[in-house]
Amino acid sequence: MLTIREATSDDVDIVFDLIMAIARHHGQEQYVTTSKEELRRAGFSSEPARFGVLLAEVDGAVAGYVSWTVNYSIWRGADVMQIDDLYVWEKFRGQSVGKALMRDARAQAQARGLAVMKWEVETDNRGAIKFYKNLGAEVSEKGFCRWTVE
Repeated sequence: MLTIREATSDDVDIVFDLIMAIARHHGQEQYVTTSKEELRRAGFSSEPARFGVLLAEVDGAVAGYVSWTVNYSIWRGADVMQIDDLYVWEKFRGQSVGKALMRDARAQAQARGLAVMKWEVETDNRGAIKFYKNLGAEVSEKGFCRWTVE
């Protein structure tokens, strides 16, 4: 049975493992600089929490996650949910886990009165683009820039 729940501080280890798994999946492990301690502090010890995480479980086993932050959009004049990661362990793919996670994230956004959900997808990731379009999301091609200032 598939269930979705909000992560708690007891889930920091699995959340970190999922972050590392998606980073490996994209060949971007070198960009992960957070730690379990930072996740615990920023997500579960600060008020308000700096991010949110939903965990999907299939028959009690963690199958995947979706994480987000809330940002203010000057153009919209409202807060928006910025999806950071959506990831499902390979053995649970094809079981509607990702769809359930995204739908529950949408419900979280609605409950918080957020205007929009936004996220990034690689332009060559046709499977993900098809998945998001099937959910009803609009997908636009836009370049994203990153400038490290540390």
